[in-house]
Amino acid sequence: MKLHSFTPMYKLKYFVLFLAFVLCENVITAQESILKKETTWEAVKKDGTLIFGGIKHAYSRPFHWKKDDLLTFGGIALGTTLLYIYDEETNHYFVNQNEGAPQMLKEIGWYYGSPQNFFMLSTGIYGYGLFAKNEKFRHTGVLILSSAVATGFIQTLLKNGVGRARPSTGFGKDSFDPFSKESYYHSFPSGHSILSFTASHAIAKQFDNIWVKGGIYGIGLIAPISRLWIDAHWLSDVVLGMVISIVVVDSVDNFLTGKKSKKKEPKISWKFKASTQTIGLVGTF
Repeated sequence: MKLHSFTPMYKLKYFVLFLAFVLCENVITAQESILKKETTWEAVKKDGTLIFGGIKHAYSRPFHWKKDDLLTFGGIALGTTLLYIYDEETNHYFVNQNEGAPQMLKEIGWYYGSPQNFFMLSTGIYGYGLFAKNEKFRHTGVLILSSAVATGFIQTLLKNGVGRARPSTGFGKDSFDPFSKESYYHSFPSGHSILSFTASHAIAKQFDNIWVKGGIYGIGLIAPISRLWIDAHWLSDVVLGMVISIVVVDSVDNFLTGKKSKKKEPKISWKFKASTQTIGLVGTF
């Protein structure tokens, strides 16, 4: 009995990790660029600075929001409220699907969204990029790690501050106990959804092929849906968790991309030149 229960769990634990690496190896390697020579320690220090900068950038964005950003925030708040209104109905729907849902998908969803496996994936991607001098892998690893830390703090703050009861308690969608230490009052937002979609969105952003993107996002959706099947979260918990992931990953990615473009921007030195036949400005790159 022990062998029977261990074998599928062992396979599922590494299934997503293997699949993600296969996708990345097949597509990203074609876009691989060779980094300039630098020691591993120099690279780690540089990436540590980028990770800290990405987290800081994500947290400071609300202070720089403009009209469009405020409208987006309002739309997210309105959408979450609408989902909240129908949380009881949607909960009944998904729980009723649980019995017929594939057990493999439920286990994949749990493993892919669990913190220990998430950090195995993210550090594995970063570690490969670091030691193989693969800039795409390294960038993706930094993006995932930065976003994970940023969303992790937001998640912890909301889970404890809101204190929403999980649907499995039977207390109903309107039951709240702010700052409760009990895990069954930590439903909002869904941590598994945040972690799984943070990884999937960060990885998917590295590809242009819509089919590859769709496959990666499909894997990212398994954890959120499985949490609904097993009565662990309300629909509004799950959807807001995914939205938080998208917003934070995009913000951190903009920061990292901006840093790269500044580095690659050529410096032009302008000089005035005049002779008997020509006169003009000469730009030296």
